[in-house]
Amino acid sequence: MTVAARDDLGTPLARSGIAGRVVSLVPSLTEAMAMSRPEALVGVTDWCSHPPGLDAARVRGTKNPDLHKIALLGPDLVVANKEENRELDVRRLRAAGIPVWVTEITTVPQAISSIGRLFDDALGWPRPAWLGEAARRWCGPLPPVTARVVVPIWRDPWMVVGRDTFTGDLLRRLGWQNVFAESPERYPHVGIDELDGAGADLVLLPDEPYVFSADDGPEAFTRTPTMLVSGRDITWYGPSLVGAVTELHLADL
Repeated sequence: MTVAARDDLGTPLARSGIAGRVVSLVPSLTEAMAMSRPEALVGVTDWCSHPPGLDAARVRGTKNPDLHKIALLGPDLVVANKEENRELDVRRLRAAGIPVWVTEITTVPQAISSIGRLFDDALGWPRPAWLGEAARRWCGPLPPVTARVVVPIWRDPWMVVGRDTFTGDLLRRLGWQNVFAESPERYPHVGIDELDGAGADLVLLPDEPYVFSADDGPEAFTRTPTMLVSGRDITWYGPSLVGAVTELHLADL
């Protein structure tokens, strides 16, 4: 039986049965799918680090996937994301007759909903138990703001989390307000003097995509306290959401 569905961008996908050969171009979604059926993942990006030891072919990065290698893997489905992957690559895969499901995620509730639809409509797999637990932990009413934070994601030049981002929404659900939430850009370039003088209570320095560390990042800030955090905890949507709420609350301000 063929089931028709539409991905997050409204593109129709016709699937027949359960997806048994999947290529994931999104590290967060790789982990989400691998927790259920690791054997179904036949291809993943070089950046797909979780779960450790995943036995799948590597198809280069999120922005430069090896389309020829993906085609040779014979996937039933390629899973992509509007922000992380290029529209050009999605178009080329579809032109080659390969079904692609594109997600769009900018908030935590949107992530829960999108992953649910991925399992229901694209993969044909049962929804995992962790998805309901993540919804319970993250999708309630917004708490009062207890602190203002800045979240750099790159250095030289400095870039920060701006408006309409998954990270900004996740932090707000902890009671932390992103200072640059009203920026015209989603990831604006901001000088270090402006960052250090933005009036934040804390600068959160994640270990991805830029690998901030004790020796690379904190020394640039002379007026604002800094804290190193797991990039996976604040930028990944998937099983990490269940543990992230506890890990980040350990640093509650």
